[in-house]
Amino acid sequence: MLTANLLAKKRDGEPLGEEEIRFLIDGFCNGNVADYQMSAFAMAVCLQGMTAGETAALTRAMLRSGDVLPRDVSGQTPRVDKHSTGGLGDKVSLILAPLLAACDVHVPMISGRGLGLTGGTLDKLEAIPGFRTNLSESESADVLRQAGAFIVSASERIAPADRRLYALRDVTGTVESIPLITASILSKKLAASLDALVMDVKVGGAAFMKTLEDARALADSIEQVGNAAGLPTTVLISDMDQPLGKAVGNAIEVNEAVAVLKGEQRSDPAIGAVRELTLELSARVLVAVSVAADRQDALTRLNQALDDGSAMERFLAMVAAQGGHWTGDLTAAPGWAVDSRHDGYVQHLDCQQIGSTVISLGGGRRLLGDPIDPTVGITMQVRIGDRVQRGQTLLHLHCHDDQPTEYVKRLRDAVVISEAPVAARPLIF
Repeated sequence: MLTANLLAKKRDGEPLGEEEIRFLIDGFCNGNVADYQMSAFAMAVCLQGMTAGETAALTRAMLRSGDVLPRDVSGQTPRVDKHSTGGLGDKVSLILAPLLAACDVHVPMISGRGLGLTGGTLDKLEAIPGFRTNLSESESADVLRQAGAFIVSASERIAPADRRLYALRDVTGTVESIPLITASILSKKLAASLDALVMDVKVGGAAFMKTLEDARALADSIEQVGNAAGLPTTVLISDMDQPLGKAVGNAIEVNEAVAVLKGEQRSDPAIGAVRELTLELSARVLVAVSVAADRQDALTRLNQALDDGSAMERFLAMVAAQGGHWTGDLTAAPGWAVDSRHDGYVQHLDCQQIGSTVISLGGGRRLLGDPIDPTVGITMQVRIGDRVQRGQTLLHLHCHDDQPTEYVKRLRDAVVISEAPVAARPLIF
């Protein structure tokens, strides 16, 4: 087999066999397939797609490129996890992992960094002073025993093919591909030796999947490949036509997640949406591993863990076990109010503009290896359907620029105001 021939075959829309896919992935890992060749492969897949069989083969090849995490010696505690396709303000993992740990399951979460406009869970957690995400296998196991949950980066031995391909996709415009997303997610989740997985597939302007049809296609792909691989997988489709919650940016998203863990600001619709989505995702895996009898039993247990402080205790235990020092809300850059120039109703939020502004401020990456400024971001003060008045604050821009005139104008234009009332968007489809 020749790499160039396989790339041409995929470019022309022909399916690749299991051995051909393994040849490419093994070669990528051992240096026989160059980064530029794998980038070409990713672009061909992005444009031509893959069959279900090809996607499953790619998932297996990436899983077999590394190790599988061992189970606890007793093996009695169920191991569960959640994954989101990502979007603006999605800080659910920071809440869900300790919340589920407080409900008698283990959550060995292997997470990622920012991809496109999507903020990375690891980048958010590293806003906490001292927090380590690059733990060894033995260190991760210790954290799991102490706190019931860990959130770490994939080690060099966990699906290393995906680790390298993930980085290439971020900078080559090949993020929005159902087969690549499916294989990337499931190769890492299968390596975590899970008993159940719940997926949050986002749909909307700030999501990889822009339409409900595409979101359903991804949901079907993940469910099909996951269950075929022996990992019970359920999928929920949720809205990403506006940021989830209020905070978009690393430090301020951590602060918002902690507010939810403390049961604060529950009357705020934006904060309430974060809590609601976290509870729905968490309930699904508790039922899947028979820790809860049904959805209502699961929600009762989960709400109690938030309200009695046990979920917050698990968060603090996880942070401490991973080297972090939590002394209170993290510092954010100075805030600039962006106000409305019109009376009316919020009709549309330009999530691409909001997300790209955060990246421009240094809160995300343009190129592989770019440093992250955790203090910058945007705090939304309105949601789609809200009535606003001229002069009312639409959002706060957190940045270090003394004269952020251009950013303010860009963000004001990102909030489209209508004279006619606008219906609020559903959170879960």
